[in-house]
Amino acid sequence: MEGTLAAFDEYLRRTRGLCAGTRDNYVKVVRTFLVGRFPGGRVEADKITAGDVVAHVGSLAELYASATVAGAATALRAFFRFSRAAGLRQDRLDDAVPMVPRRRSELVRHLSATQLEQLLGSLDSSSPRGRRDRAIILCIARLGLRPGEVVRLGLEDLDWVEAVVRVRSRKTGHGALLPLPVDVGSALAGYLHDGRPVTTQRVVFVLHRDRIGAPISTGVVHRAVDRALTRAGIDAPARGGNLLRHSLATGLLARGASLREIGDLMGHRSLDTTRIYAAVDVGRLREAAMPWPSTRTGR
Repeated sequence: MEGTLAAFDEYLRRTRGLCAGTRDNYVKVVRTFLVGRFPGGRVEADKITAGDVVAHVGSLAELYASATVAGAATALRAFFRFSRAAGLRQDRLDDAVPMVPRRRSELVRHLSATQLEQLLGSLDSSSPRGRRDRAIILCIARLGLRPGEVVRLGLEDLDWVEAVVRVRSRKTGHGALLPLPVDVGSALAGYLHDGRPVTTQRVVFVLHRDRIGAPISTGVVHRAVDRALTRAGIDAPARGGNLLRHSLATGLLARGASLREIGDLMGHRSLDTTRIYAAVDVGRLREAAMPWPSTRTGR
């Protein structure tokens, strides 16, 4: 089993170009399926039937939300495509994986432009941890970085001369160069110069209390956003770092940015992901709508 999963991971890296985090998720899903089907640990891919696949996805649907089940189905399809490419089986078992609709019961939760500026205007910079959290929040709210991308940001990724930030790996499997706005650069410089503990770590953001100088986790990023929302007195529709990413994307759309431009900034693999933000901009949708042709009697 471990050899099969390792080969699958390499296939995802070389053929699909997926980043490590996404590959880990895919492998975890497939491992769960294979352990259930082959409890002894010896994988015989050609013995897997369509009934096995349908039953497994059905069992997941009883436990998890539709978005989670849809993600698992995607991972299983990738595994069966790998199985065919590796010669482990000849058929297209990926076609047997049920389609799982991703139901979005509500619009993307985000802050309004006024709320976002209220949040940013209330950020604390009176303490070292406050300066760290301010820089973290601006990296998300202005650059659209994911919490995991903030955690992995390294000192070498900040190019002060060219005023760019290098994101080494995104969900697309590729890196990106993002412009470094003045407010983000000032916040980063302020933290690095007068806030960051002395440490041998090369990541930008480190811990300030327990295990001082160790790299932060995504949990630290989410708690920084939560503290800022509480400090600003904002009753937010959601908590955590992704709230600020969604707020940035919807704000850019409202100011006239295209879905392609937003998708490139946010590091989306597909425009289908970016299109979720279009639903919140009712004003622009109305402007884009063509008038319905009227009919007149006798003409």
